[in-house]
Amino acid sequence: MYHRMIQDQQSNPLLPGYSFNAYLVAGMTPILADGPLDFSIDRPGGMKGFILNLTVKGQGKVFDGEDTFYCNPGDLLLFPPKARHLYARSANSDCWYHRWVYFRPRAYWADWLEWHTKTRDVGRLSLPNNTLLLEFDRLFANIEQTQKSGRRFGEELGMNLLERLLLRAMEEDPQSPQKIMDPRVIEACQFITGNLAGELRIDEVARHVCLSPSRLAHLFREQVGINILRWREDQRVIRAKLLLQTTQESIATIGRVVGYDDQLYFSRVFRKRVGVSPSDFRRRSVEINYPAKPYRSHPWPEHENAATYHF
Repeated sequence: MYHRMIQDQQSNPLLPGYSFNAYLVAGMTPILADGPLDFSIDRPGGMKGFILNLTVKGQGKVFDGEDTFYCNPGDLLLFPPKARHLYARSANSDCWYHRWVYFRPRAYWADWLEWHTKTRDVGRLSLPNNTLLLEFDRLFANIEQTQKSGRRFGEELGMNLLERLLLRAMEEDPQSPQKIMDPRVIEACQFITGNLAGELRIDEVARHVCLSPSRLAHLFREQVGINILRWREDQRVIRAKLLLQTTQESIATIGRVVGYDDQLYFSRVFRKRVGVSPSDFRRRSVEINYPAKPYRSHPWPEHENAATYHF
């Protein structure tokens, strides 16, 4: 059990001040005309992670001017990092209910996040019938319930459900490529990610996915673009960065959690890949995410951590 950062911050992602220092946050935003959430959101610089959004009732309006489009039930949106967020309930509707998932993707999801229909970098996909809307609604709801369950591996299980959701979106996109990543490579990535603290050998991973070590190594490099050991080191550093940002565990403990028993070696690897030491990275993250702020009478700060009360 990790010791989370104790900050004077909002714990409800629908309200101002919530910090998205997590792999996964999910919810439902019910916007009613003249209700407390009925106002526009404008984040010119976007957010650090992705947001996947599904309209389930009513209508939303996204962007202004010639780029304006409207979201109706069954419409999916994918906001990549740094893409502008500008949306609100449409004036043509008395409500806009939408489910959303904020996430920082696993490395091998890259191809699944390249949607073919886009407006100003925001991916768009419309589900053609109510049966699919109900299916996707359940997938979103399952992610939210799992992420909020408090279970020991709730976040990882939620990420697995999100993976299924992204694959289903690819299946329903008529423009998506017919060939996706080999499921054995996906399983290998999941197996490695779930065992970062251990020293898995390639033959153990190969045995888990029922391939020879040489065949797995070839497939992995072909489809992921780097070898297995380099990819595992990438995942260890990504996990370490998140733990440094969101927990109070010591650097030595975090190193052990991600597979480095030697703290000095962990620090060398981290500095080589990130450019700063783990302690400097943690300090800078705290300064960026929880800056000392002067009192302001304006109730709705404009930065990412504040405008999170609706999606």
